[in-house]
Amino acid sequence: VQLQASGGGLVHAGGSLRLSCAAQGIIFNIGAMGWYRQSPGRECELVAEITYGGEITYADSVKGRFFISRDNFKTVYLQMNSLKPEDTAVYYCHADKTTYNDPYGNMVADSGSWGQGTLVTVSS
Repeated sequence: VQLQASGGGLVHAGGSLRLSCAAQGIIFNIGAMGWYRQSPGRECELVAEITYGGEITYADSVKGRFFISRDNFKTVYLQMNSLKPEDTAVYYCHADKTTYNDPYGNMVADSGSWGQGTLVTVSS
């Protein structure tokens, strides 16, 4: 399924940003949705994830500052507060197994999808 992410940008340390990610098209079911990030020289890491049932997981580095939420089961948000320079990274939206209609109207399922990435830059 195609994921459309938005909301990155440049912010000063201590500021806030909100990322959004929406699955496009006719969606029947999506598993967990979440956000990962990658910065130069570092491995891609899970930032936050929310299951279809609402269970949430956060990376230790963002607990108490970032908040993930999910709307109409196919849109996920990441509210990022008290941003630090070390939060600078490309943030990627991810969706687990998704069942949806393909462009021909056939119900299909995939094993997981990634959004295009949105850059978050936090200046000191």
